[in-house]
Formats: sequence, C-alpha cells, structure tokens
Amino acid sequence: MGVLDGRVAVVTGGGGGLGREEALFLAAEGAAVVVNDLGCALDGTGSDPALARDVAAAIVERGGRAVANSDDMTDFDAAGGLIRQAVGEFGRLDILVNSAGILRDRMLFNMSPEDFDAVVTGHLRLYFNTMRHASGHWRDRSKAGEQVSGRIINTASPSGLLIQAGQSNYTPAKAAIAAMTLVASLEMQRYGVTANVLAPTARTRLTAGAPMGDGSTVDGWHPLEPANVAPLVAFLASDAAADITGQVFGVFAGVVQLYEGWRPVRSIRRERPGPFSVDELIARRDELFGELPRAFISRMGEVSGEITGAFEAVGLSR
Repeated sequence: MGVLDGRVAVVTGGGGGLGREEALFLAAEGAAVVVNDLGCALDGTGSDPALARDVAAAIVERGGRAVANSDDMTDFDAAGGLIRQAVGEFGRLDILVNSAGILRDRMLFNMSPEDFDAVVTGHLRLYFNTMRHASGHWRDRSKAGEQVSGRIINTASPSGLLIQAGQSNYTPAKAAIAAMTLVASLEMQRYGVTANVLAPTARTRLTAGAPMGDGSTVDGWHPLEPANVAPLVAFLASDAAADITGQVFGVFAGVVQLYEGWRPVRSIRRERPGPFSVDELIARRDELFGELPRAFISRMGEVSGEITGAFEAVGLSR
C-alpha cells in the first residue's frame, strides 16, 4: 500500500535528474505514471525518446504501471495530448509534476534573444501548457459533479527565487513559474486542486557547474542526490496535503524549507493629499529604507550555507 494508490500522475522531464526520481518514487507509492521527456540536450536541442521509455520500463519492471511520452511540451497541442494520454491509458488524471527544463547561461550583456527565448519557452511556456490542459480537465470534471483531488507541483529553483548572476533568462523563468503556480492555487482551489512549488537543490546536469561536494557518500547516500526531493513531491501529491496550496518549498539533503515571497517591509506615507514630490522623496529616503540595504543582495549565500551545514552534519565536506 502506498500513499498514492489508485492515483495517476504525469511527470514532465521524467527521463532524468529530478523528474526521473520523482516518477520512480510516485510509482513506488502506488501511482500510475505517464513519463514525459523530450530527451533533448541541456541547451534544448535534439531529442531522444529512449529516456522516457527507459524510465517507464523501469517502473513496469518493478511492478508498477507506466507509459512513456516523448512529445515536446512547449507545443500547446502536444501538452493537451499528454493529458489525454494519461486519461486514455489509466482512466483519470490526479497529479501533474513539472520538472522539465533547459539551461543556457550567459551574462546579460552577452545573452542573445534566441538564448533568452529558448529558456523562457523551455520553462515558463512549457509549464503553462501542461497546467492549462490539466486545469481545464479538472475544472470540467468538477463542473460535471465529480469530486476532484488534483495536484500541481511545479519546479522552480533557488536561483530563480533568491537570484544569482549569469541567469537573466533562467532566473525570471523560474520566478515566473512560482508566480504562475500561486495564481493557479487561487483559481483552482474551488475545484479541488492544489498548486505548489519546489525550489530544490540537487546534482543534475543543470547544476553540473555548481559545488556539489567531492562525490563522497554516507552509507551510499549523498546530500544532494535527486532522490532526496521525491518524498516531498509524493507528500504534496497525497491526501495529507489536501489543505496545502500556494506554497513554495526549498528541499535538499534532509532539509525542507518554507519560502515566503515578495511583501512590503517598510513604507512612508504622505500626510497631505496628493503624490510625493521628488524633493519629498529625497528628504525621506532614509526613513523609507531605515537599516535596510540600498542595493540588492542575493540570498543564495544563505541557502549555500545551509547546504554546507547539511554536508557537515553527516561528516562530508562540500
């Protein structure tokens, strides 16, 4: 018995990295899985349907139920076909996990429009396409009188939410995915659907250039292996998380973080009717900022420090 017995999941990017581990774990918890992966290179070029087929085959070999899909989810109609495939093969859809994505890092002054568009399309547009078709499916079922328990779980990134240099395409795409997911949480809750965001840190091909330790493990376990993320996905997909929606979670090693997004932290108010003049703003700028920094400071270092602590806690060095 698993916490997802009888459920049907779609996992994009399920052929490798985070998506592969998520697909395998969801299946181990009882879900039937449609494994989608275009099988493209890191930069989004090319395709290889074997990636999705191999993960689906591994699930079946372990006694689970799975089928493969290697269509390009940046195509709106193909995304609709993916949702229809899940319903056609397994009779329903309960869980949508988006883990697909590409990477083309450049500094802003070196980035081409093509690199910008490819990454934004390969993340934001792809996630919109699958969410659009899944949410339409669940809304129709709810309108028809069915009791729906749908789950949307989208993958953002610490660099998308805490910001780092060199990713002026990837960072806004991931930040927008988080924002879009929160919009979905507001719109879909009435139909029995939750929508949450993961900001995981793990060793995948997208993070190959980041410090990930020397490869040492403890009893075969590494703090940043992709499999560490999958249990949180299963939890958010389960009945135990039916009241959790519109939330953003960081996850790595044995750590789960709850994020809080943009919010006002200080304000100044003009006492007389009308807008501030420039001179008034100049005079009161110190009042507005107080002890807060005037220049943006990335919070990535805070997460990096906690990751280092996770390594040290199990006797490894990062």
